[in-house]
Amino acid sequence: MNRRMQSLACVCAALIFAACGGKQGNHDHEHAHEHHAHTEEHHSHDGHSHEEHNHSHEEHSHDEHSHEAHAHAEEAHGHDHAHGEGIAFTKQQAAAAGLKVETVAKAPFSGVIKTAGHIQVPKGNEAVVAATSAGVLYYTDPSIAEGMALGTGKALAGISAKKLQDGDPLLKAKLAYETALAEYERAQRLVDDKIVSAKEFEQIRLRYETAKTTYEGQAQGMTEKGASLTSPISGYLKQLLVPNGAYVEVGQPVAVVTQTRRLQLKAEVSERDYALLSKVNAANFRPAYTDRLYKTSDLNGRLVAYGKTAADETSHYISVTFEFDNVGDIIAGSYAEVYLLTSPEEGVIAIPISALTEEQGLYYIYVQLCEEEYEKRGVTLGRRDGERVEILHGLHGGERVVTQGAYQVKLASVTTAIPHGHSH
Repeated sequence: MNRRMQSLACVCAALIFAACGGKQGNHDHEHAHEHHAHTEEHHSHDGHSHEEHNHSHEEHSHDEHSHEAHAHAEEAHGHDHAHGEGIAFTKQQAAAAGLKVETVAKAPFSGVIKTAGHIQVPKGNEAVVAATSAGVLYYTDPSIAEGMALGTGKALAGISAKKLQDGDPLLKAKLAYETALAEYERAQRLVDDKIVSAKEFEQIRLRYETAKTTYEGQAQGMTEKGASLTSPISGYLKQLLVPNGAYVEVGQPVAVVTQTRRLQLKAEVSERDYALLSKVNAANFRPAYTDRLYKTSDLNGRLVAYGKTAADETSHYISVTFEFDNVGDIIAGSYAEVYLLTSPEEGVIAIPISALTEEQGLYYIYVQLCEEEYEKRGVTLGRRDGERVEILHGLHGGERVVTQGAYQVKLASVTTAIPHGHSH
């Protein structure tokens, strides 16, 4: 019994030991597995950190490369900016556009008073053609017109009085003259015989002289058609004062003939510029009917006078008058844009007005950088003399400016601007 009890106790103990040992083994195995998993996780984490480190290293290398490329681009951009953003315009394009370039240099430039004026004929160079008899006026040339050339003695018009209700004044004058002549000749014979007193004879003589003068005055230039009117001077027909077929009285102005060998330019200057008038020595002017600029210095011009006259005392402007030779195409009576030139100033940069282009009130020029490359540049303008304009800012001596064909370069700049970089 005891032996059975002992055997049973031994079996129980063995089972308990086996159970305890197996559980410890499982626990150790699980612990080892967990340790292995933790090691794998740690290894995986270390590997991930290594990859991230490598990736970060690659990104760092990429950033450095980008930074170097950016620095190189900046350097290239800086070089191109220093060289200038050019406009491509080939020699062939320049030749087709008639391009002209001028090297800028400092030079004297006159002070300018810009104003308005008109061209007129000197009073001594005009003649008025007046009617020599009363009657109906007709022009000898149906195509007569203002501005046509005339020679001295050139027939302009005729005056006929044949159909007048009062009769032909010339015939009446002739009859009065012949009657006065007969009376005068008779009185000469009778005065010696004391039949006609000396006082009465003097009255007869005066009537005769008057009739003779009247008849000869009306008969001068008479034709079969009536009185003939001719030009007293050579020049141009400035104005026709009477229409064809109108009735005229003796002495009535019919036409004005002008000699245009010399003309006058009369400019009106504001009183605020009076102090500068003593320095005015020449003038440039552009008539309203043309874009051509005329210079009194090229037309044998001279300053005649300046100041107010009795006729313009109520005006707030001062007249400045130049006289000059007419080159044949300057129209008397036309208005003009006038640039009065005063004493020149040294060391001024000025370029032809044709070099300017305008965009929304701002002015630009085109500077030649090399043979086929140009640059657009804004400028600040100063005085103008009608031909050239002063440049206050934006241009320096020695630079080459497009003076003709600037608009064509402007059009080319829309599509042919040279990009940044070294290429041209």
